[in-house]
Amino acid sequence: MRRAVVIPRIIAAGLAAIAGSAMGQGFPAGIMPAKAGFHGLEDEALAQPFVGIHTSAGIQSGLFPLRSTGVSTEPVREAASTFLATLSPSQLMRTQFHVQDLEWRRWLNVDNGIYSRRGTPLAEMSAEQKEAAMALLSASLSARGVEQSRAIMLTDQALKELNPDIADFFDPELYYFTIMGTPSATEPWGWQLDGHHLIINYFVLGDQVVMTPTFWGGEPVHSRQGSTAGNVVLQAQQDLGLALMQSLTPAQREIATIGAAKTEDNMIAGAYQDNREIDYAGLSGSTMSPLQRQMLLALIESYIGAMDEGHAAIRMDEIAAHLDETHFAWIGSSEDDAVFYYRVHSPVVLIEFDHQNPVGTGMINQRGKPTRDHIHSIVRTPNGNDYGRDLLSQHLAASHSD
Repeated sequence: MRRAVVIPRIIAAGLAAIAGSAMGQGFPAGIMPAKAGFHGLEDEALAQPFVGIHTSAGIQSGLFPLRSTGVSTEPVREAASTFLATLSPSQLMRTQFHVQDLEWRRWLNVDNGIYSRRGTPLAEMSAEQKEAAMALLSASLSARGVEQSRAIMLTDQALKELNPDIADFFDPELYYFTIMGTPSATEPWGWQLDGHHLIINYFVLGDQVVMTPTFWGGEPVHSRQGSTAGNVVLQAQQDLGLALMQSLTPAQREIATIGAAKTEDNMIAGAYQDNREIDYAGLSGSTMSPLQRQMLLALIESYIGAMDEGHAAIRMDEIAAHLDETHFAWIGSSEDDAVFYYRVHSPVVLIEFDHQNPVGTGMINQRGKPTRDHIHSIVRTPNGNDYGRDLLSQHLAASHSD
């Protein structure tokens, strides 16, 4: 059975086990199989050497050359160094890792009740440390990216208030920071943010940046009650995808549609899928009209624009160069209120958007039926450059040849 199918089943089983059980005399016994299940999947995935997302034709090489982008990474490096300087020795021991450590690949988008994370969470930081951690986020992301990250964190507060029996599983400050390597102007390093519905992997080499895998999600997507009422996430990504689908001719829609019925969770490139084989499917950019190609680029930019503006522009140029080879695939209908899944896939980018079944909002959304109130999305760099691994390999090879 494919791991992408197993994950939602583990979550469903865990929810059933803890329904109505409050924290108290030890951890809820019913959730232990879910915790074991996720850690087993992680162990299995990490036992495999990293290859990268690829098609059945294998890894396409030569896509990510070492080069100067002309966009400084000094603000990110200074922010990371400042953050590290605030940490105590014990915090440093669980926060800083070697740049080649498997910690890069240890991330999962589920809540903290069923997955144990490393690093230091905001919840355990002093005011000075929190300020430094958020300064690192602000130096690395655009204002839009920071706002989206904060809004996703707030969805955990909404879940905390909706699920009082297991409120400790959710917290807007249970988001964990790790640093890989030592911040440097010339040597490779990076950082990771890992938490419920929010994962950012940020690799730096000189003035090159790779910000994948990134996971953006949320439940409830629209918070309508409690202290977070009015909080909304991922609407641009939803609406731009639907607008592109609705712009297609009937013949184009038929090609783009890889599944007519949206009845389950459809994401396939999420956690533990670093080496997943995914062939191109759907409608290619080469067959789109000029307006549709612009809409496709706008959809992609709604994700890439979370990076700082300079590096986002570099990344969008890279993606635009492969627009003819970019495919847009769809599952579900395309009515204005439809629930759906879409995938954007080229040699240099893979994006998935998925309306998911309710997990923490079963009291307000029908279980077993995908809803607009629970969204998962993932951005990856196929062909071996997630976590900047292709750039890192080239750098190490060049260093060893000197």
